[in-house]
Amino acid sequence: MKDAWRSPVIICALVIGSYACIAQWGNLESLGPNPSESSYNLLVEGLRSGQVCLNKKAPPGFVRLADPYDPIANSRFRLGPDRLHDLSYYKGRLYLYFGVTPALILFWPFAALTGEYLFESQAVVIFCTLGFLASVILLRMLWRSYFPEVSAWVMLACALALGLATGVPVLLPRAAYNEVAISCGYMFTMLALGAVWCALHEPGRQSRWLAAASVAYGLAVGARPSLLLGAVVLLTPVAQAWPDWRRAWKLLIAATIPIALIGIGLMLYNYSRFDNPLEFGIRYQLTGQPQVTQRFFSLHYLWFNFRAYFLQPARWSAHFPFVHEAIVLPVPAGHGGVEAAFGILTNIPLAWLALASPFAWRSRSAQATSILRWFVVAAVLFFVICALTICLFSGANSRYEVDFLPVLVLLAVIGVLGLERMLMGQPTRHRAARWCWGVLLFFSVAFNLFASIAYHAFVYNDLGNALMLNGRVQEAIRIHEQALRFDPDYAEAQNSLASELFALGKVQEGSQHFERSLQIRPEWASTHYDWGNALARSEKFEDAISQYQEALRLKPDYPDAHNNLGIALMALGKSQEAIAEYKRALEINPKYPQAYNSLGNAFFQEGKTEDAITQYEKAVLIWPDSADLHYNLGLALEKMGRTPEAIEEYEQVLNLQPDFAAAGNALKRLRAGQ
Repeated sequence: MKDAWRSPVIICALVIGSYACIAQWGNLESLGPNPSESSYNLLVEGLRSGQVCLNKKAPPGFVRLADPYDPIANSRFRLGPDRLHDLSYYKGRLYLYFGVTPALILFWPFAALTGEYLFESQAVVIFCTLGFLASVILLRMLWRSYFPEVSAWVMLACALALGLATGVPVLLPRAAYNEVAISCGYMFTMLALGAVWCALHEPGRQSRWLAAASVAYGLAVGARPSLLLGAVVLLTPVAQAWPDWRRAWKLLIAATIPIALIGIGLMLYNYSRFDNPLEFGIRYQLTGQPQVTQRFFSLHYLWFNFRAYFLQPARWSAHFPFVHEAIVLPVPAGHGGVEAAFGILTNIPLAWLALASPFAWRSRSAQATSILRWFVVAAVLFFVICALTICLFSGANSRYEVDFLPVLVLLAVIGVLGLERMLMGQPTRHRAARWCWGVLLFFSVAFNLFASIAYHAFVYNDLGNALMLNGRVQEAIRIHEQALRFDPDYAEAQNSLASELFALGKVQEGSQHFERSLQIRPEWASTHYDWGNALARSEKFEDAISQYQEALRLKPDYPDAHNNLGIALMALGKSQEAIAEYKRALEINPKYPQAYNSLGNAFFQEGKTEDAITQYEKAVLIWPDSADLHYNLGLALEKMGRTPEAIEEYEQVLNLQPDFAAAGNALKRLRAGQ
């Protein structure tokens, strides 16, 4: 009797322990050790004070930007100590784009009950744990109702699949605000599917279970709006009951009213934030690409994303952690790019067994077949709709796969159970089938675990880059070395570490890491660009020019490389060639303040001061919060004898940066001469 409950408990403990360890290893919150500063807790504090915005003020310099959504102009506010990246900004206030549900059901209650703040990584583990346990309970109901003859050991293997073959392990290393919303959506969709199962199997309490499913799914949408269309699964019990139209109408009300009320609440919440009930804040998000004009969903992205999410194999190597990021094909126009996405069908082959799910109702009574088929139809509808939604989106990311992959694995588990039941009494075939799905399960779980380890390198690389931006070079080096311990073949970490070593004057050691990065990713223009920057800072301009030119050979429309190539050419006295590079950078990106500044510097050195002023003014218009740009404009105005205007510019410099000594001296000089 003890073994009957001990083994499932051990499996669940193993999975949950794995979640906690993976999340802890990749904890990004060392950037801000006070959890009160995390986005969801700032939202809680805003809600507590009667606001729907974050309890965080936009920095004055950011507010003064001509275009606060310009990723170049706002980069130091997004990525620096202000940490505005991925927040939404509207009418002077900061908002959290990611869903409000986690704040309402977890972060706020936790703060109210304990007086403490919950770390976002802890919230992700909690949501993933509850989502996993909900799927295990659903598996147990499947087993007891339809597959009691299947071995308990098979059920344990299926539970392991639901925990460690679903993409959740790959979600956990970062465990920040993005992952909070996704993991919360995962938990509530599993709870909704469980309630739909109960609604199909308990006629006496069908309306109650369907209303519970509707509430759970509404909360899932509140966490993760991309799940909205998957709500069609709530209609499967209604469709099943349709011959009895009175009962069907009663079920339809139970299925639609709760989620409709939650939807109205979400629309009111959106309207109070963005003056639009259908705007969740994505258009006002501060990211590396301007979102205001972005086309977020398009058939144009479908085939590319389908390949990234389902077909693209990972790169494997003979050394730990064995799995590396897939090489991605060129992205279509308007697409935001791929971040660590992996092909499900090539890397989690257990998913193929979802095709065997119809075997689950083979040789059953008509009633049992009907109920089981309706549930499988609900799961298939959810998977197809949510996968299609994500494939139409203007970006691809491994964490997005958690929207639909756990349900696909659930279908695969149903396929395994169907095969097990169908092949009983056929020992040879049964044994062969068990070996086959066992190998697929082992490979799928191993991939998830190895990929989660490799993804830690990605997370640590991001953390190291953030530390470097904040001037914490030694810490950044330590973090990037840790990233390379997770994955020595991670080209981006090799590249980042090389730049940091150059910053400390370790040119030879840094060059070795750049070379290693190019051995791993020879097609990567960014490595040549960063190497060029490092060489230019070391005043090795000829070598820097070679690297910039190689970057442009690989990526001709690279405005940063054109601009910095121009700076290196200018340092060697090749002003006309430099000016051509600056102009090319501005053709590619007309809102590039650094290129306007570089062009202004070139004109200033050639004595074309009026032309220089024109370029500086364009740069300042785009980036009014840059002290350096105002100072350069002040110098040019001073040279032209436009003293009052020059004084205004120097004063602006000191308003932005009071310790700017050169501007202070220039201001004293001009005032003394008046």
